Amino acid sequence: MKKIVVGALQLPTLGMNATRLEFYLKNAYERGTRVMLLGEYVVNHFFKELIDMPSSMVREQSAKHIELIKGFAVKYDMVLIVPVVKIKRKEYYKAIAKVTARSVSYYQQQILLPYAHWNEKQFFSNPVKPLRAPMTFSVDGFRVMVMAGFELHFDLFWHYVTEKKVDIVLLPTASTFGSHNRWREIIKAKAFLHGCYILRANRLGEYRDEEVKWKFYGDSMLVNPEGEVEMMLEDRESMLVEPISKKAISDHRRIWGFERELKAHSLQEKR
Repeated sequence: MKKIVVGALQLPTLGMNATRLEFYLKNAYERGTRVMLLGEYVVNHFFKELIDMPSSMVREQSAKHIELIKGFAVKYDMVLIVPVVKIKRKEYYKAIAKVTARSVSYYQQQILLPYAHWNEKQFFSNPVKPLRAPMTFSVDGFRVMVMAGFELHFDLFWHYVTEKKVDIVLLPTASTFGSHNRWREIIKAKAFLHGCYILRANRLGEYRDEEVKWKFYGDSMLVNPEGEVEMMLEDRESMLVEPISKKAISDHRRIWGFERELKAHSLQEKR
């Protein structure tokens, strides 16, 4: 059965230096990678740092990186999934770009963190409206869904994973405060219950406010449909490149039959 090679880059904020990024992408290309995921706040600075930056600088940062990444998508024939801050009329929007050799499209995050210490909902102007399916696309016969990190916690997004028969969920994050175990367990459970792979790319780096140091710890990982971690990075700059198997997905769905049982009950309800 089919296989596809996917990758995740575990990096701090890049700045404007293209050399590091191309080093990793060239290596990934040589290993047959078709889809590459970057973590949140890698193209742009952490949102609390954006407060003190001119919006023109942030706009330029985003535009230059997307243009650079578009060139790499062409050069290495790769789909690049890149969280990015977009600016319209001086308002900030949190989005995820899908960059290919032919086009750039965007998924705007729908649910943002609303907490006092981490209030993306207040900072960004992403609208609050009825939820819709995240970005979904196909690569080499695999169905791929891009889900913003915080959206992992809401069941409706996982309904779409089942409905659209998604093979792999790409999950860019910027997790901190020692939340390693919670994220690992949620990701493993979701992969098992929905019979899909989950690829997480978590940011590195630090941010210090008046009271505490925020340490973004990495822990990027690939989890298979059995809920097992196939590969995990530690807490330093690195890259994950692994194949995923259509057989592993179809075997899990056939053996456990979660979707089959749901469908049987849906048919009963319609009678």
